[in-house]
Amino acid sequence: MTTSLFGGSCYIVGEVALAHDGSLGTAHAFIDAIASAGADAVKFQTHIAEAESTAAEPFRVKFSRQDATRYDYWQRTSFTEAQWAGLAEHCRERGVAFISSPFSLEAIALLERIGQPFWKIPSGDTGNTVFLDRMLETGIPVVLSTGMSTIAEVDAAVDRIRASRRTFGVLQCTTAYPCPPERIGLNMLPFFRERYGCPVGLSDHSATIYAGLAAATMGADMLEVHVTLGREMFGPDVPASLTTGELRQLVQGVRFIETMRANPVDKDAAAALTTPLRGIFSRSIVASRPLGAGAVLSASDLALKKPGHGLGPSRWHDIVGRTLRRAVAADEVIRDEDLQ
Repeated sequence: MTTSLFGGSCYIVGEVALAHDGSLGTAHAFIDAIASAGADAVKFQTHIAEAESTAAEPFRVKFSRQDATRYDYWQRTSFTEAQWAGLAEHCRERGVAFISSPFSLEAIALLERIGQPFWKIPSGDTGNTVFLDRMLETGIPVVLSTGMSTIAEVDAAVDRIRASRRTFGVLQCTTAYPCPPERIGLNMLPFFRERYGCPVGLSDHSATIYAGLAAATMGADMLEVHVTLGREMFGPDVPASLTTGELRQLVQGVRFIETMRANPVDKDAAAALTTPLRGIFSRSIVASRPLGAGAVLSASDLALKKPGHGLGPSRWHDIVGRTLRRAVAADEVIRDEDLQ
């Protein structure tokens, strides 16, 4: 399996989505916070209300007191193309990739002009062949999210991408906010990897670092997590998000796991490195009390005490029943030359 889409290490994406709530300044603050946490990319969503929605579109969660309809929400939280370009430039300045999921053909065209390393297709549009074909025309790799898809639907999307000879990846996703552990579906990572022979990852909505760390131990190529600047922020995704502090922990944990996975241990070689410490941590057979020459040693005459510079515990049964050649003091190490 190639991981060239994301590079050699797990590609960690901090998902802002619409957590900026239409504030350009807050969107820029998210870029700084996610970059400082060590993520590889900052991801947004590009909604153009008039190209995407009608007044009949319902809210998934009725969270907004200021937007009468979902259309109003998309309109209020949208940015101009110049503003999107400024966000992308800020990402470049901070050394992170700019990514945004498009939710209309117009959004695809806008983001194509701005540029991003790959398209992230949201779960609701995995089966949208019109969107997929338009994205494939750009030549940019595609990452599929599978939160609302059957295997047959993912198969169909993958077949379409393969026919275009584009690079692609597949993410396990469960559309639940927040997602409970029994529905995360880590078993799908090896399934997708074997079935499609592509990079795989997890789009996680658990609001914990645990799922991402577990996915990293399984060799996930990409992790995507929603991010919030604080649990008290406004928006429907906050309950399914990590704080920026938790994102930093996730990044550190994933890199730690990658280092472990990349460095298998030779147990014999590792043990050899501890030779200078063995004497400190191991034990020697010593006299438990003063013993005279000619004493026949019993178990009660002996003790195991540190340091381990004398005969070790493995010699215990050999020594019991032997006769001392000389007198020894309490806690004195018993040596082979002391025994008849």
